Amino acid sequence: MAFHEVRFPDDISRGARGGPERRTQIVELASGEEERNASWANSRRRYDVAYGIRRADDLAAVVAFFEARNGRLHGFRFKDWGDYESCLPSATPKPTDQAIGTGDGASKAFQLVKRYASGSQTWARTIRKPVAGTVRVALDGVEQLGGWSADKTTGVVTFDTAPAASVAVTAGFAFDVPVRFDTDALDVTLDLERLGSITSIPLLEIRR
Repeated sequence: MAFHEVRFPDDISRGARGGPERRTQIVELASGEEERNASWANSRRRYDVAYGIRRADDLAAVVAFFEARNGRLHGFRFKDWGDYESCLPSATPKPTDQAIGTGDGASKAFQLVKRYASGSQTWARTIRKPVAGTVRVALDGVEQLGGWSADKTTGVVTFDTAPAASVAVTAGFAFDVPVRFDTDALDVTLDLERLGSITSIPLLEIRR
């Protein structure tokens, strides 16, 4: 089992369906009231990329990608076209998009995160697969053009010198979702005159 730092073809993922999934247990009481409990602290994303196949070449590319990953065995990167940046889809990532920590004069490493807020509620999503070359970092709102590095395989930003105490550390970035195939078999309709098709190609986000 390994993670392959390769991205699923963008032209196919653009037509995929899917998004976040939560797991909630609901118990209906005799009174008709409910008790609800979250089984998962964090969401998990599911996708079906069969909808992005439009040409015979797309079909061949998916089969090749599937074989190279040994089905469900190895993970890979996937671009979720509905949620792939630290900002809104219509904007460009800025170094002040997301708060990733506060300096204490000793800590040099900060994990990239993206926060989702609605009303008074906020959920922080750990970002482990930033896209190389897209990460921008700021200290107290001032972009830092050097003195730091971002690990594209873990999403950890490391400074050469620890930010001073109380300094706000922020970042902007594009990112991929770590996923794997959620099937070991591709059900291909072998009809060359009508392109051929696959009814479903499920992907499941990998948690680490």
